[in-house]
Amino acid sequence: MNLRHALDAFRGYVTPRFRIIEHRRWWAALSGTLIVLSLGGLVVRGLNFSIDFTGGSLLQYQDRTGVSTEEVRSVLAGYGRADAEIQIVGGDQIQIRTSALTDDLSADRRTQLISDLAAQAGVDPTDVSVQVVGPTWGSQISRQALIGLVVVLVAITLYITLRFEWKMAIGAQVAMVHDVLITAGVYALTGREVSPATVIAILTILGFSLYDTVVIYDKVKENEVTLAGTRGDTYSMMVNRSLNQVLMRSLNTSFVAVLPVLSLLVVGRFGLGAVGLQDFALALFVGLLTGAYSSVFVATPIVAWLKEREPRFRALQARLAAQRAREEVAVPSGTQDAAGVGEAVAPGRPRVPPGTGGGVSPRPPRPRRQRRRKRR
Repeated sequence: MNLRHALDAFRGYVTPRFRIIEHRRWWAALSGTLIVLSLGGLVVRGLNFSIDFTGGSLLQYQDRTGVSTEEVRSVLAGYGRADAEIQIVGGDQIQIRTSALTDDLSADRRTQLISDLAAQAGVDPTDVSVQVVGPTWGSQISRQALIGLVVVLVAITLYITLRFEWKMAIGAQVAMVHDVLITAGVYALTGREVSPATVIAILTILGFSLYDTVVIYDKVKENEVTLAGTRGDTYSMMVNRSLNQVLMRSLNTSFVAVLPVLSLLVVGRFGLGAVGLQDFALALFVGLLTGAYSSVFVATPIVAWLKEREPRFRALQARLAAQRAREEVAVPSGTQDAAGVGEAVAPGRPRVPPGTGGGVSPRPPRPRRQRRRKRR
């Protein structure tokens, strides 16, 4: 595929011919590797939950000197809290979420920390509000999120089963579990903090992944009707053709959705320093990428693998294999004349060299008749 053809395919002028279903073992190996790495990260390192889930201290005070989050972090680093979550709300309100101050700091050290933060912000130490956040709210959010996830999965299964069939519902479920595991694995391997915003983002990406999968399933069902009338097509070949027909639409939709999320991630990291925005954007970014991948390379190949085991599609595949075997016997490879043009040869009959006539003498040319001139 040259650059011009690739550009035409990207714009939707031509349909690509990628052999996606044929190489489904490649995609299975890639997805399996990513899932193993994610499970390893979850088991070995675990998730780094925020204080909303584990409990900690919340410090709030007004900023009158215009300090940045990095300057506040430098003060906290002197007390062993460089990983604290720092947010500037409304331009002049500083919020700090960190582990409980009573865990490893004495009363004098806690007083000194509050005094340093107050002096940096130009306020009195008594203006710094210190609250203890318990893990009760975080556990409630986790329980509700788990219940919501189960309800969503059941509802999606029922919808796809009624709209398409249960085998397609299995493919969609595997794809969604694939997306959630990889997203959680990225958080475990990178050590990013899991906040309530992360949980909300993970629930959000399930809807996007399902949307992409339903679009592909709809095209597969549309082409399945014409499968019997298409000569030389198996179910996997029809699914591969359907994927190529909607591939550019799926990729372009995902690309457009990823761009604003990427901008949120960059702005939250380098522009605003908003940690909560970074957590939300990172989960969305990873989830959108894995959702676009799993819809094409996970859910649909699983459907093709399940459907090829149905008796009618097995019979169709057997008939096509027998037909191709007969054609190979009727037209063996390499039977070409000197000009390079193939010639059909009946089975068991020796090939006759061109120009010999097969040992039969050519018919002599018919003599030209002499026309008699009419006598005048």
